Amino acid sequence: MKRDTPLLVPIAGFVSAIFLCSFFPASFSFAGALVVIAIALFAYRRFIGGKRPVFLTALFIVFFALGILRSDAARPKADPVLAAAEGKEVILRGTVSVEPSFSESSQSFVVQVDHAVLGGTSTQASGKILVRTSRYPAFSYGDLVSVSGKIGTPQNFSRASTSGQKDFDYAAYLAKDGILFTMDFARVSLISSGKGNPIREFLFSVKEKFIMAIGRLVPEPEASFLAGVILGAKSSIDTDTANAFRVAGLSHIVALSGYNVTIVVSAIAILLSFLPHAVALSGGALGVILFVLLSGSSSTAIRAGIMALIAVLAKATGRKYDALRALIAAALLMIVVNPPILASDISFQLSFLATFAVIVVSPILERKFSWVTERGGLRGIVATTVAAQILVLPLILLDMGQLSVYALPANILVLPVVPASMFFGFLAGAIGMVFRIVALPFAWISWAIAAYMIFVARFFAGLPLSSIFVPWFSPACCAIAYAVIAVWIWREQKKAHHA
Repeated sequence: MKRDTPLLVPIAGFVSAIFLCSFFPASFSFAGALVVIAIALFAYRRFIGGKRPVFLTALFIVFFALGILRSDAARPKADPVLAAAEGKEVILRGTVSVEPSFSESSQSFVVQVDHAVLGGTSTQASGKILVRTSRYPAFSYGDLVSVSGKIGTPQNFSRASTSGQKDFDYAAYLAKDGILFTMDFARVSLISSGKGNPIREFLFSVKEKFIMAIGRLVPEPEASFLAGVILGAKSSIDTDTANAFRVAGLSHIVALSGYNVTIVVSAIAILLSFLPHAVALSGGALGVILFVLLSGSSSTAIRAGIMALIAVLAKATGRKYDALRALIAAALLMIVVNPPILASDISFQLSFLATFAVIVVSPILERKFSWVTERGGLRGIVATTVAAQILVLPLILLDMGQLSVYALPANILVLPVVPASMFFGFLAGAIGMVFRIVALPFAWISWAIAAYMIFVARFFAGLPLSSIFVPWFSPACCAIAYAVIAVWIWREQKKAHHA
């Protein structure tokens, strides 16, 4: 990667500024001062003859300043009308801008507000508000609604685990999506429907019909589990099952992880392989985009989707696909578009680390795991699982304070059957929307696989000391852990290079 240094240095400067500004906001004048310093360094190198490190330092400073400016521009600003209404009864009008999330007794969704009535005065307003209301009537993406209740701001809280509690910065988590206000126990009435993006509305309606078809063919909790594995629809998974997967270290299976998206992308490539090259590539790119939209556009799905599109572009232009560069490009693009995700979106962070582990750390471990048989791809599965666990563990301990003791054996038993569960679950849902009887054999197979995975999760979650609470794991501990891992990776790659 030495030849990439001139490119990596500005990326490092920009990203480090975004990260630091998430905790210590910097001013425009500070960014300007940094630019002046950078110009002085460039001038020194040009006229006095400084060496390459001077140029790279100046380059780092310039992009650090750009990172400060981008971070400041992306910081959400509270609408004065909504801010003035905090703690007061207000009537809002707006459009449901994301897929609602449902629980047994309630639903929540984000409303993009365009109008407010406060104290009898009607005025225009703008901003996003997270609304929680009763389970019925159910609302959908694109609904124009009237919402009444008290406006509040997100409150941080302690997130409970099986053996302790860890503080959760809920305000920052919502702010990354531009949500600065909440309304609980809201009274909501429908004004009209179909006000969202027509493509997304169509995709979400297909998704809803697919999930309903799965629900008619497969019993619970397997039906909700399959909906989560295939499309990331996890709001209907019961609490006990979700907790079992979390304690067993298998939460990434239920959520739509990069691994799941990779399986879908591979399936699309196989299905289109018989078509002419240009048509197959175009269809593949379109399929990736539609699937990311269909799954709700989570940060994990977007990251995997961008990497897949880069692979398609590489194939179309005859270039060699470099997975590590694609990962860096995908992460950088997402950070440029939405800077707060770098420090406040745990899904983005875990997805990046797990993918980095598969690309960089897994090959190192495969060489060391020569004692593991290659039959059935077991060595690769073990190496990939261990690599991912090594990279994500410090962040999980920092964020949740929970160590899943049996995560490694649980993942080794579950990961090999995930593609089959997605394949047969997809066939069951897709065919079941039209021909229920024809879909039954696929539904039985998908149910059996899902039941097996749920059994594994519950088995390991029920073992003694399945989860250990680590309350003392601080940001300093996390930084030290990743520094040690980085040094180890560097030494192993250096060793492999000289071998």
